[in-house]
Amino acid sequence: MSLGGIFDVDAKALEIKALEGEISKEDFWRDEARSKEIISKLKDAKAVVEPFLKIENDFKYIKEIISIALPEDNESLAHFKKDIAGLRQRVDELEFRSFLRDEADKNNAILSINAGAGGTESCDWAAMLIRMYVKWAEGKGYQIMLIDQLAGEEAGIKNATFLVKGGWAYGFLKSESGVHRLVRISPFDSNKRRHTSFASVDVIPEISDDVKIDLKEADLKIDTYRAGGKGGQHVNKTDSAVRITHMPSGIVVQCQNERSQYKNKAMAIKILTSRLYEKERMKKVKEIENAYESKKEIAWGSQIRSYVLHPYSMVKDHRTAYETSQAQAVLNGDIDGLIEAYLKGNKKKPACPGKDDCQAGEASNQ
Repeated sequence: MSLGGIFDVDAKALEIKALEGEISKEDFWRDEARSKEIISKLKDAKAVVEPFLKIENDFKYIKEIISIALPEDNESLAHFKKDIAGLRQRVDELEFRSFLRDEADKNNAILSINAGAGGTESCDWAAMLIRMYVKWAEGKGYQIMLIDQLAGEEAGIKNATFLVKGGWAYGFLKSESGVHRLVRISPFDSNKRRHTSFASVDVIPEISDDVKIDLKEADLKIDTYRAGGKGGQHVNKTDSAVRITHMPSGIVVQCQNERSQYKNKAMAIKILTSRLYEKERMKKVKEIENAYESKKEIAWGSQIRSYVLHPYSMVKDHRTAYETSQAQAVLNGDIDGLIEAYLKGNKKKPACPGKDDCQAGEASNQ
């Protein structure tokens, strides 16, 4: 079992040694910004090397035990097969993480979902997507915090924003940005006709407090309003919800999750800062279309993924051609296969969501 080449373990081990040498210097803490950068690099390198060495040692141990096991000891052999399968899964997970190389990949993710063309159908579809991502995040052990939500007039939600907290949350979820299309028999149609619904997903990294974005008070339009509630004792009687418009860019963010206006404003500022940071980051990557300057309509011809529940069951990602017939499993949060296919496809070249060449072959699937 020689997998060091896949993960550049030898090179990373040398990097760890060099970084630890830097940390041991007497003047290491004099430059705080540089110190934090070195510590971050050391943590990232160890996150690859240490799990790999643990897998390698476990494999050597199992190999030694198998070499002295009796051939007729079926119970032990079955146990060893289970252990090896577990090692393989750990290797796959480590390889999966090796695809996450962008600077922001290890950050928390701010995920926004907006219902598109299709009225009540799309509002319900947006709610289904929220459930899918919540179940996926819970399975990963991530924390989920609702920041803002606007309910649909009849069902579902018009839009919602969540903070997904956990290591590499953005790296995994960045594959989900784009328009998602659903085809099904409508539960809102008495004639049981097939409907097509759309919803868009936006994912940006939550930036750390160390990153400074120049926000001028004169550029911000801050509005307060009464947050939505369930009524009765739960109704919010103060204007605690906050909406901030960044006038130069036109970016609008809002938060109503907290009962305190101060906390809602602080979270809205954090989201605005993250969106501005992401906007600038995407400008530097020429291959990626700037999602904030030229968004496609949330409708036909712009989807990155289709979920078909009738007349057959299928989920297909049009960027990678990955598809599965297990549509219900996907809607229950089993999206790792879709994410992995995207990350593998983008390991050698950047993503290009929204570009014409990324939509190749979609016309035949509509």
